[in-house]
Amino acid sequence: MDKDLIVTRLRYFYNTNKRMPTYGEMCKVLNYKSKGAVRYVVKKLIEDGVIEKDEQGVLLPKSLLDIPILGVIKAGYPMPADVQHDNYIRLHLLFENLPADTFALQVSGDSMIDAGIYEGDFVLINKDVEAKNGDIVAACVDNEWTVKTLKKGEDGFVLVPANKKYPVIRPTESLTIGGVVVHVIRSYR
Repeated sequence: MDKDLIVTRLRYFYNTNKRMPTYGEMCKVLNYKSKGAVRYVVKKLIEDGVIEKDEQGVLLPKSLLDIPILGVIKAGYPMPADVQHDNYIRLHLLFENLPADTFALQVSGDSMIDAGIYEGDFVLINKDVEAKNGDIVAACVDNEWTVKTLKKGEDGFVLVPANKKYPVIRPTESLTIGGVVVHVIRSYR
C-alpha cells in the first residue's frame, strides 16, 4: 500500500474518531493481517514526520493533518495560476503550544465583525497572556461577559466593539479580563 493511501486512511480515521487508531485498529484500517506490518508502517511514518509518539508511546498526528497551501488567491483581480507554490499549513503547530488553560467560546452577535470575528466563530482564549491595550479579550464587565477590544481610556480601561452600531462599554462596577483571544476558527458548512 502506498504512503498516500495510508495517510488518507489514517486521516479519515482521525477525523472520524478524533484520535489516532490503536495498532489493532490500524490492522483493520490498512487491511493488514499482522501488528508487525503495522509496527513497520508506524516506524516509517514516524521517520517521515507524519506521526509521532508522546512520552507514553501514544501515537499523535504530526504532519498527518497538514493541509497543502497551493499559493495565494486574490480577492481583487484574478492572477495567473503559475504564481502558486507548494507548501503546507501545519495545523498541529498552530495549536500544540497553547497552554492548558486555553479555552474556546462560540461567538454570538455581530459587535466584532470589523475585526473579522463573526457570529458562530469560535475564539480561543489564552488565560495566561497578560492583556494589553489593543488586545481582543474575553471580559466580564459589570457581571456580563463579552468579547471586545481592550483600550486604555481617560478614566481607565474600556471595551471597544468592532462595529459602529455598538457603543464603547465603560464599566460602572467592575471589569475582569478572562483572557486574550489568540485564534479565531470559522466554519462555512
